Amino acid sequence: MDEKKLGLGNVVSISVGLVVATSCLVSLGNGAGTLGITFIFAMFIAMLLNMTTVASLSELNALMPNTTGGLAQYTLAALGPFPTLISMVGGYLICNTMSCGVEASIFSFSLADVIGPGIPSFAYTVIMTVIILLANLRGVDMFAKIQDIVAFLLVGSLVAMGFIGMIGIGTGVKIQQQYVLNADFKDVAAMTAVAFWLFIGAEYAIPVSKQVKNAKRNVPLGMMIGLFLIFIMQSVMIFGFHNYVEWGALADSAAPHLVYGYAVLGKAGKIWMMLVGALAVISTQNSTVNSLAVICQGMAKMNMLPKIFAKTNRHNVPWFGQVFVSALILIFGYFSDSSADMISFLILVGSVFWMISYILAHIDLLIFRKRLPKAPRNFKVPCGPLFPIIGIVGTAYMILNISSDPHEKLMIWLVTGVCFIVLGIYSALWIRFKMKMKIFKSIPLDKVLAMENDLYYYVRKSKGIWK
Repeated sequence: MDEKKLGLGNVVSISVGLVVATSCLVSLGNGAGTLGITFIFAMFIAMLLNMTTVASLSELNALMPNTTGGLAQYTLAALGPFPTLISMVGGYLICNTMSCGVEASIFSFSLADVIGPGIPSFAYTVIMTVIILLANLRGVDMFAKIQDIVAFLLVGSLVAMGFIGMIGIGTGVKIQQQYVLNADFKDVAAMTAVAFWLFIGAEYAIPVSKQVKNAKRNVPLGMMIGLFLIFIMQSVMIFGFHNYVEWGALADSAAPHLVYGYAVLGKAGKIWMMLVGALAVISTQNSTVNSLAVICQGMAKMNMLPKIFAKTNRHNVPWFGQVFVSALILIFGYFSDSSADMISFLILVGSVFWMISYILAHIDLLIFRKRLPKAPRNFKVPCGPLFPIIGIVGTAYMILNISSDPHEKLMIWLVTGVCFIVLGIYSALWIRFKMKMKIFKSIPLDKVLAMENDLYYYVRKSKGIWK
């Protein structure tokens, strides 16, 4: 790819394509089914908080523009290996495989609903996961050339279906129902945690910044425009929901996009939404298996995971990482199979992991502002520490109010708490005895940048630091 080839529009399209997924529709249906039109206000708050995160990550990228590990390397330089390892395993590995497992269960439910009974829906998850794994083990990047098309089809379909429903020109029967189910500010604010899932992932556009013209302006601006366009698109969908689907049916469905598609355009709309959603899920799972295995391989090279993650097969593919990731996807897919409640629960658990990684990004920025105030940056978040602090406080509030159901909230905290305790014990022992590093001592910036070179690991091994 030629340098400085991409413009503002490319960054916007990348951000939108990376964020929108079928699991977002479950959160959208759950939120709209609980609050009605007022869920839009929760979405607006979540969008603004995500904008503070992409701004902080843009400045971190400006400070360390040549790193490939993103948040892991920022946190390693700011806070040390312990929070880095926890955020990488929790925020990347667990969260992404959990999300992908949920996406797979939505795909399976949708396919079973359209095809009809006879084959258990989870069987479709197994078949899809095995096919994608076998292809990737042979070095075949399935759907790599059509991923942009798939993202365009998904986004375009949602825009079209939302607009048709909003102006009431569908072939289905329009219904009469109230616009607002709940307007209490406390309940609306609590639903920002559900709305949060609709906007995560825009920061994955940052790695293309080296190819973007006027990256200082276009990368952060493009991500923020992308988040705003997603907000508009999802808002249009909610008005479409109001005209064609009862709020309660949305909240209870494991695949609200099918319910809505059928209500607006009948069987044709249902099949349309199933096919586009299926392509998006398969494309997402392919990317997840591929990219997470490479991330695990890089972490194994840094001695942050067992060495088996770094081993490759004859096709130069990190085979163990791909098998491990696929197994986790199947586990999460099994637990969420055909259950709207479990899908929503796992989405909220995944949101907590992702929120914690976003809080770490803000903390990293504040630390570098104090530690390296005069270091060159081609982008800087305005208003001093104001926006990072707003991001930290707002995201922490979402974690504390992750659900309006006290029992569900307690279970989410319990699951994430147990995961972090296990990760904390593993990380502390691994860093102390395998990496032979102090668990909370930050790594100098120049050393983190040196980790981009394979020679760094060769020298450490040759000195017997890593065995």
